[in-house]
Amino acid sequence: MRILLYRPDGQLDPWVRDFAAVMPGVGVLVWREEMQEAVCDYAVLWAPPAALLAQLTHVKAIFLAGAGVDALLKFGDALPAAPIIRLGDAGMAVQMAEYVAHAVLRYFRRFDDYEKQARRGIWAPLPPFEKQDFSIGVLGMGKLGSRVLETMGHFGFPLRGWSRTPKQVDGVACYAGMDSLDAFLAGTRVLVCMLPLTPETTALLDRARMSQLPQGAYLINVARGALVAEPDLLTLIRSGHLAGATLDVFRNEPLPAPHPFWEEPRISMTPHISALTVLHDSVLQIAGKINALENGEPVADVVDRSKGY
Repeated sequence: MRILLYRPDGQLDPWVRDFAAVMPGVGVLVWREEMQEAVCDYAVLWAPPAALLAQLTHVKAIFLAGAGVDALLKFGDALPAAPIIRLGDAGMAVQMAEYVAHAVLRYFRRFDDYEKQARRGIWAPLPPFEKQDFSIGVLGMGKLGSRVLETMGHFGFPLRGWSRTPKQVDGVACYAGMDSLDAFLAGTRVLVCMLPLTPETTALLDRARMSQLPQGAYLINVARGALVAEPDLLTLIRSGHLAGATLDVFRNEPLPAPHPFWEEPRISMTPHISALTVLHDSVLQIAGKINALENGEPVADVVDRSKGY
């Protein structure tokens, strides 16, 4: 058996070592541009070039080495017919929950306001927010979104969740389908965006939709930058309708130097680090699924190309 690896950053030596340890006797090779063919049984990829995909003529399955499938599905019909299999958590859900909890608590406890006061030498306690008025709405209730809701539930915030299809979660006011999106937004003080990027969700959060959020709401985006219409977000923050935003993802990454987000103090930014791939957990999970496939057994997290996730 041969497993092909590719990441655009080229940091693959640890992956090679872990696969060699977890699956001894399996051939592990790294794809390089000068290769004329990529003969392999399975491919573990992240943001591959078209030239690589064209060489996967006999691959049995493609595994993603990170969260999200948009970087692969954009190739459409040029993709091999083999199943595409996502990572199922692999240590990312807890990281995402940590990130969102930090951002929410920073706003709820007014740490952002205290930071501004401290820079101006002001010592002044501020009126606290009421927890019952600080509802958290998670847009996208997959594995990561569900973990975020579970985590925030421990703090006693009112919880809301929106998904493409109906779901029922104890302690969460659940909404489903586009017809319910405005109602979901209208009751959400902190909107946490965790949707996959598809043609239907691109720029889903535009000025009209974000205006449905109540005055003084916040946005936290840890999914994909293209889900948000960036100029509209900036307009709503500068107008005061939105009190602030915490963004880990952007339409163009790295964020260009002249981007207006850099100059807006009510926007907090991080460089796409909210949930990093945990190498060993990922390798163990992929190895387990490869063994299942080799034994003719079903595996979880197979991408539905018609849905885009």
